[in-house]
Amino acid sequence: MSDAAQLTINEVRAAAEAVKAAIDRHLEAVAGTTEEGDPAVVAAYEDLAAAAITYDQLLYEVYDEVTPFEVPGDGGEGGYQGPEQPEAISVLIRRDYLVADPKRLRVQAERVDASLTPGGGTGGAVNAAIGVLFGEYEPDEIAARCEEFGLEEGDSTVWVSAVEPSEPGEWLPEPFDAADPQMLICRFDISEVYDEDPDAFDPEA
Repeated sequence: MSDAAQLTINEVRAAAEAVKAAIDRHLEAVAGTTEEGDPAVVAAYEDLAAAAITYDQLLYEVYDEVTPFEVPGDGGEGGYQGPEQPEAISVLIRRDYLVADPKRLRVQAERVDASLTPGGGTGGAVNAAIGVLFGEYEPDEIAARCEEFGLEEGDSTVWVSAVEPSEPGEWLPEPFDAADPQMLICRFDISEVYDEDPDAFDPEA
């Protein structure tokens, strides 16, 4: 084993030990506090989050593996500020697509709505075809069949945030205005950039 390989393996082991030590410090701080928002607990949380991120990155670089943890933010300014036990959550999903094959997109839409055929009421426009397809199929089905619909999958992200319980229809006029990064519990991102360089993009930066 080369010295470089041994060094990286040792770095992973050292990072794992740092996580274990950070867990002990966090538990000690939590067990010893009697007030909400105790600075000692906050500091221990930040240390644990930083140690977990470092370990996860090194584990991926050396072994091409990841941990099952999701760290909600970096614990610093702008990090999660929501309740430990939220009464409700909101799931926001963004999926980007390139219209790779407009003809295929229109053909698929015409199978659903005959008025999109040439000479039909909407003239088979791409915008109308998109409206028909997204009105007919669930977003998850479109994601699974995007190539069939003439779409090319781009970046996507899922945000899970803590929210206050709402009445039916309350937020429908402005559904995305409540996307507060400080209420973000966890997020999951998919992008080609991770295939090229796993450290090329830090969503928490």
